[in-house]
Amino acid sequence: MTSRPCLFRLARLRRHINRATRFSPGLYHASPGSGFLNSQNRSGSLVCCRATSSDNSSLKAPDTSLFVPVSLRTDIPVDDCVGAELSQPLDKSELLKILNRFYKKKEIQKLAANNGLDARLFHQAFVSFRKYALEVASLPADLHIILSDICAGAGHIDDIFPYFMRHAKQIFPMLDCMDDLRKISDLRVPANWYSEARAIQRKIVFHAGPTNSGKTYNAIQRYLAAKSGVYCGPLKLLAHEIFEKSNQAKVPCDLVTGEERTFMDPEGRPSNHVACTIEMCTVTTPYEVAVIDEIQMIRDPARGWAWTRALLGLCAEEIHVCGEPSAIGFVRELMFSTGEEVEVHTYERLTPFSILDQAVQSLDNLRPGDCIVCFSKNDIYSLSRQIEARGIECAVIYGSLPPGTKLSQAKKFNDPDDPCKILVATDAIGMGLNLSIKRIVFNSLVKPNINEKGEKHMETISTSQALQIAGRAGRFSSKFKEGEVTTMHRDDLPVLKEILGHLVDPIETAGLHPTAEQIEMFAYHLPDATLSNLIDIFVSLSQVDGLYFVCNIDDFKFLADMIQHIPLSLRSRYVFCTAPINKKQPFVCTSFLKFARQFSRDEPLTFDWICRHVNWPLAPPKNIKDLVHLEAVHDVLDLYLWLSYRFMDMFPDTALVRNIQRELDEIIQQGVQNITRLIRATDPTIAVSQNTRRASATASAPGGGQVNSRGGPKETNTLASRLVRDGLLTSDVLQQLQREWLKDQESRIGIETNEGVSDYNKGRRKKK
Repeated sequence: MTSRPCLFRLARLRRHINRATRFSPGLYHASPGSGFLNSQNRSGSLVCCRATSSDNSSLKAPDTSLFVPVSLRTDIPVDDCVGAELSQPLDKSELLKILNRFYKKKEIQKLAANNGLDARLFHQAFVSFRKYALEVASLPADLHIILSDICAGAGHIDDIFPYFMRHAKQIFPMLDCMDDLRKISDLRVPANWYSEARAIQRKIVFHAGPTNSGKTYNAIQRYLAAKSGVYCGPLKLLAHEIFEKSNQAKVPCDLVTGEERTFMDPEGRPSNHVACTIEMCTVTTPYEVAVIDEIQMIRDPARGWAWTRALLGLCAEEIHVCGEPSAIGFVRELMFSTGEEVEVHTYERLTPFSILDQAVQSLDNLRPGDCIVCFSKNDIYSLSRQIEARGIECAVIYGSLPPGTKLSQAKKFNDPDDPCKILVATDAIGMGLNLSIKRIVFNSLVKPNINEKGEKHMETISTSQALQIAGRAGRFSSKFKEGEVTTMHRDDLPVLKEILGHLVDPIETAGLHPTAEQIEMFAYHLPDATLSNLIDIFVSLSQVDGLYFVCNIDDFKFLADMIQHIPLSLRSRYVFCTAPINKKQPFVCTSFLKFARQFSRDEPLTFDWICRHVNWPLAPPKNIKDLVHLEAVHDVLDLYLWLSYRFMDMFPDTALVRNIQRELDEIIQQGVQNITRLIRATDPTIAVSQNTRRASATASAPGGGQVNSRGGPKETNTLASRLVRDGLLTSDVLQQLQREWLKDQESRIGIETNEGVSDYNKGRRKKK
């Protein structure tokens, strides 16, 4: 070997060893509360590391089950076998024994734990390190020489640890930047995020009261009188209502929702007033007055972050907050952190409502102005079917209906000249619709709910939910000046009275959500992590004080996992995953996937493309399945419009898509108006049940049967007729039961007759 190549290789070896010196065993500390990052002071890091202090001991341990190891290739040659040339080839069998001894040493396990590797990470890191050491074509020279010395008895097994940690940080990059990640995910003192709002002294006015108390009306009056203002509501319907009221009052007002932008100025210049859904409000535009509606939703597990952001961040001289009295104390405490005082105006309900002492028990006892509240779409279908089977027309409102259809059904129910006097609805009527309801009838008091962890379970409705729904009875603007509340089932009535008798639980926490900027900073440190994994690690490391919680991000993660395989920039991927879609609808999820795939190819989603995708034009629904599909198509068009305001060049045909969405809304309205016919088409036994009931009623009329108010025969109230009427029996099953019963009776009569003849013959023989 000539001197020049030797000097060259020695120089390269020196560079390897110099790079490894920062892993010297002397740098690792095992003192309690210290972390691996605290043992080093890396200059030039993006975010300054936290100093080792008592604060670190209070930090919650990260959930290491979320740490996904990065795969390292073992087929890449390294350093042209410099280590083997300078020492000797490694004996793989001997090396395996040494590595296993290294793994089993308690001191090594303890040292690894002090440097951020708990038992799970230590095992995963060791398995990867062992595979790397045994399978790589050529180890780095410094590692090769250390292992060779240990195999030859010239080194100590502990000398492997620095190289093991170097490998561990390659497959778990978060170990090398844990302090940076903790600082990025520190969500304490969110009031400091909004510098524009903190730069002014805001006046906070809380309008507190129950439903139908005029609290929002008074806030809106101040909003209309101001030179500029923003209304932030929880629903598109509410934002649209304020938009219309403002313009009717000659106060030019724009409408901004996730899917719609309407500017009153012909040239598109923004008006001084804007009505928006709360997620769409801007925290940088200055206003004279801002109105935040339904402030109690600040504790909502999924959407609470939007109310927190509006309350802390809106840049307005006056913030008018409307909501339940249960939020007064919490809002005061939240504003204490910003140095702003809260002025409280309390309101009483304008019209009374009472809890009845009798349950409805039967649909026969329904009265005009009744609204039956269900918590399931299937219950909506079932009840509307049974009501119309009695010859009573009803309106239907549930959450997945388009806004136009909801308004159409509400108008039908409110119209005094329309024969429709019964409403069947979900708790979607709790806000956003003005309804002329005399009596609220709870069909059930149990509804599916999602907790802060994203877990779905059935639970009894809360006092707040019950009051929100019950308060729709006897609205001040309706023809009914007093409201009534009861239940469908007798057993539920005492439970409802108990629920409404409780005080509403005071609000104690507000929701927060990671921003796109925070996730981008996380991705800078963890470039190989998926978006879903980044979110999980962010939440596991996040720190919040006692006033806040991190909203559940299950829907976000669901969408992130769905499009993970599609090549998108992190910002675009984040925006797609914040899209408000119904993940229960397969067609909506499939469309979301196709949108992302088309977007990733940099191919605009044109009007023709979307028409081909949804098979436009669409026919009116023939059954419930068709109606559900049309609702899903409406959601897909909503998704297109939502994305079009975030990626205008890729979703260019907003106006054309909105036009066909309006047409689709009208088609869905026709379907909902004929919902009973659709249900009968879906389940033919319903039509048979209805015909059997009518035939039974007709048959009873000539024999002195009573006549109902419509001039027809009054139906009999036998058990058979009730079972058929309620759809529990079909006419075929009833006839089969009748035949079997008659056959059974005939057989019994036959047996009794034979027994009687036999006894008679025996008697005659005895007489003879």
